[in-house]
Amino acid sequence: MPKIQYWPDEYINKRMSAKQAISLIKSGQRVFIGSSCGEPQHLVKSLVESAETFSDLEIVRLMSLDKSPITMLANEKRIEQFSIRNIYQGSADAEHLASNKPFITPINISAVPDLFTRRHLPLNVALIQTSPPDDFGWLSMGISVDIGMAAAQSADLVIVQVNTNMPRVLGHSFIHVNDVDAVVEMDEPLLTIEQLPEFATAHKIARQMASLIEDGSTIQLGIDATPKAILLALADKNDLGIHTQYLIDGIMDLISMGSITNRYKGCNEGKTVASNAVGSRNLYEFIHDNPSIEFYPSDYVNNPAVIAQNKKMVSINMVTKMDLSGQAEVDALPHDNFAGLSSMADFIRGATISADGKSILLIPAASIDATISRIVPELSGGVVVPRNDVSYVISEYGAVNLFGKNLQERATAMISLAHPDFRAELFETAKEKGYILPGKKLRHALSSVYPAGLEEKRKTGEQIITYRPAKAVDTRRIQEHFYNLDKEDVISRFFYERTRFMHSDMEKMLETDYVRNLTLLAVTGKFGFGSVIGIGAYYLENDNNMAEVAFSVSREWQGKRIASVLLHKLAEAAREKGINGLVAYTATSNDGMIRLFYQLPYKIRKKRENGTFALSCRFDEAPDPAEAS
Repeated sequence: MPKIQYWPDEYINKRMSAKQAISLIKSGQRVFIGSSCGEPQHLVKSLVESAETFSDLEIVRLMSLDKSPITMLANEKRIEQFSIRNIYQGSADAEHLASNKPFITPINISAVPDLFTRRHLPLNVALIQTSPPDDFGWLSMGISVDIGMAAAQSADLVIVQVNTNMPRVLGHSFIHVNDVDAVVEMDEPLLTIEQLPEFATAHKIARQMASLIEDGSTIQLGIDATPKAILLALADKNDLGIHTQYLIDGIMDLISMGSITNRYKGCNEGKTVASNAVGSRNLYEFIHDNPSIEFYPSDYVNNPAVIAQNKKMVSINMVTKMDLSGQAEVDALPHDNFAGLSSMADFIRGATISADGKSILLIPAASIDATISRIVPELSGGVVVPRNDVSYVISEYGAVNLFGKNLQERATAMISLAHPDFRAELFETAKEKGYILPGKKLRHALSSVYPAGLEEKRKTGEQIITYRPAKAVDTRRIQEHFYNLDKEDVISRFFYERTRFMHSDMEKMLETDYVRNLTLLAVTGKFGFGSVIGIGAYYLENDNNMAEVAFSVSREWQGKRIASVLLHKLAEAAREKGINGLVAYTATSNDGMIRLFYQLPYKIRKKRENGTFALSCRFDEAPDPAEAS
């Protein structure tokens, strides 16, 4: 039985210079280097300085910061003695990745620890960075636990750079002095990243995203999905939880503001859970010995089965390109070569099977100069998120839910998210590819911009009703609404006993530019699968610049002010668009419609015409005092 060593003695005996430690490595070995901001820079520089003494070393790492020593040296092509295996799941088509493309290893990050511990990819050496040992000899891997823990546990030789600037992070982040082979003491600033650049449409996308996130949700934020606007949108939420790969400054801010409490996660309640931290020195100080923050290896944090244990789990990730069927492509950008991309599939699948969970993909509709569409007919690069895993997608032009949708519904939805300059071409290509039936038309939908500002949620009884403009994807649910109306309600709406509501007729109702013609829906149920319980629409009469309004409300929802909300929202929208006023034609016996119209805060005129009343109002005419009372 081996003699148990007193750890302080072990620590002293294992101390050596970086040069001495690197000399323990032999040619032809496979060397793991700690990832992202936890990269042991001093050890890496020493390794590179000794490059001439090696041949055929294979470096294994997560794709890391572009300013990390190993990345910069690799890009300078000065390390002919090394080959660098990057663990990365992105499509790798970005120009700055081209030289390393042959050595990129696509794999979900949750599977990487198993790759090491089962010796499918045996590691001879692990170079990692830790905090100084505590009173019991435990070294914290600090801001970079992810796959480093498995590397440290499975490598034949473990070389540790002990840095007093490395925070001591709680959770499953510790290795013992007795389990390392060489200790190199070197203090140096940890790698940091600045605030990621804000993209122009971030605020519009953030507003749409925020409407899908409930209080008490547990959040995963992809490293690219963290502009200030998106984090600000989450600041209005209450009791959020965090289960994510990367902890960033914005999450620290939300914790400080009280938006994140981790109170209702259902898994690791009260704890912010991550496996890595990238950000500022303030962030690293914040997580040091913080009992509310725990880091775990990637086979736990990124395990879909563990992710799914969180209640209302929401994964939020940015993608760089999507096609009409819903497939997504993701490339590392020059400012953030992170392996966070490798976590996307894990979190999407975990969030999807979580109780009341959802996955959200964010995509700016076009390039910064709006000359290239990010929504394309078909992807040419590597698919990171397959179409069957995609649910919620948000651009600055709206939000859709592709889950359970057929190819025509998906193509129509994706076109609605595209920049208007590219929609017509996408629509024609979709028909050529057979995604959309040849006779289908979108007309105004190809150029109109969805007015997200008209969206509103209201509670009626125990039910949440969403009032929003109609979209091109609403054709089927509008059909269902009309087919489910009572005969009397159909006659009130259409002035005759109509029994057929053809798909082409519904499309005409959706041929809206949201200015001259506007259709608003009252919808209940889950986003993307809701039922239309009310419809209000106006259609501009060109000769007098007045808009004709019409309504229908499902029988079980009548008397609950659904039509009243729709009418007031239509009036507000029409007035803002410079329309003079509203007019409605109704049967003289339709007391409900007459009373509804008189709720408007304008002077109402009523004229009898061929057995109907023509009700009208102008927005520049206030009601008479007697009429108002």
